[in-house]
Amino acid sequence: MRFAYRSLRESHQQFPYLSAKRIPRRRWKPSKIQAAKIRQITMPQPAKSRRQRKESNSPELSWSKDTELLGLVFELQPKTDAFLYPQYTIGLHAWLLDQVRSFDPELSAYLHDGQSEKPFTISGLEGALQPVGKEFLVQASQTYRWYVTALSAKVVQWLTQWMKALPEEVALRNVPLVIKSCKIALPAMTYKQLWEAERSSSTLKLSFVTPTSFRRKKHHFPLPLPFNVFHSYLRRWNDFSGMPFEQDAFLDWVDENVIVQQVKLESCKVQAGKKGSVTGFVGAIEYALSKEGQERSEFTQLFYTLGRLAPYCGTGHKTTFGLGQTRNGWLSSEDIPTAPTVEDLLGQRIAQLTEIFVSQRKRIGGERAREIAETWATILARRELGESLQVIAEDLEMPYQTVKTYVKLARAALKTDLQH
Repeated sequence: MRFAYRSLRESHQQFPYLSAKRIPRRRWKPSKIQAAKIRQITMPQPAKSRRQRKESNSPELSWSKDTELLGLVFELQPKTDAFLYPQYTIGLHAWLLDQVRSFDPELSAYLHDGQSEKPFTISGLEGALQPVGKEFLVQASQTYRWYVTALSAKVVQWLTQWMKALPEEVALRNVPLVIKSCKIALPAMTYKQLWEAERSSSTLKLSFVTPTSFRRKKHHFPLPLPFNVFHSYLRRWNDFSGMPFEQDAFLDWVDENVIVQQVKLESCKVQAGKKGSVTGFVGAIEYALSKEGQERSEFTQLFYTLGRLAPYCGTGHKTTFGLGQTRNGWLSSEDIPTAPTVEDLLGQRIAQLTEIFVSQRKRIGGERAREIAETWATILARRELGESLQVIAEDLEMPYQTVKTYVKLARAALKTDLQH
């Protein structure tokens, strides 16, 4: 399937919230109409005393030394009204790893390059993100919640040290976010305590509050089938709990005995991580067990335990870039944020370009061809939205000249496709 749009800038009739003016090289500024809208939703920021700032930046949090699982929530406030780029979770990810590096370079390298499951997750910013043009407006009068979870004793130990010297702000590419407070969002636990916890219901209800997806046969799979969901949790459990289970036997049992009682989902496509887009879902689901399945007591206990693990580890892939945030219980649609307009548009454009470039590289084929296509698509889509090549190169951790060459090749390939 071919797409008629040459670029996002030519799509203004369909997407009127994108500025119709040529995007300059300098920082994007809102039009007069957009500026008026911003003034309507912006209020002055209340002043804070030095004492308040100091106290809010020094949370008195504690947990036992044997803690292996922990969830924290940070309350962040911009110093001034400012604009965030759609891929800001990349910046949150990079900032957190830089904080780890300053305390424990070896742990930072493992979190960045390790091939096993990642022992942490982060969320995006939860709060009033206002899509304006190609960016999100964050307001000095608002606070935003940011969640960080740890899945291993080593990461919890780092958090313990970090809390003693917590920085004053999250430095997010020209948008400093002051850390107003830090609280425990998910109780400190060991895997043994999680295993021994009593269940409160015969069914398991889960809510997916950010876009969630799985990898299946080298493609995204946006459905919470029991096999996919519990495979996702079991991988983390086996890596970090010290109480591994035989994967095939448990997943065969899940496939035969876990029943979907009710489900309410909405699909979405977003950009996540450094390259490519993700087709995912948000919503809620309720699982139950068959009578035959309950006869396997150990697997039954593991089923409910993994359900309790879900809020800590997230669901699916790219959980270290804000995807797959999961809560226990059935949340209403009002409590589950939808994908922001700008991010959704970018994800759709990346997916369109990826399919075009993949179809042109059929002779090469294989995973490498798709990776190159996704890289080209990501660079070109972000450039179409007005981001500088230097910024894109820094986010993707690629040499500037390579990014410059790729965007030229991508434009030439797109031009060739449109001529056929």
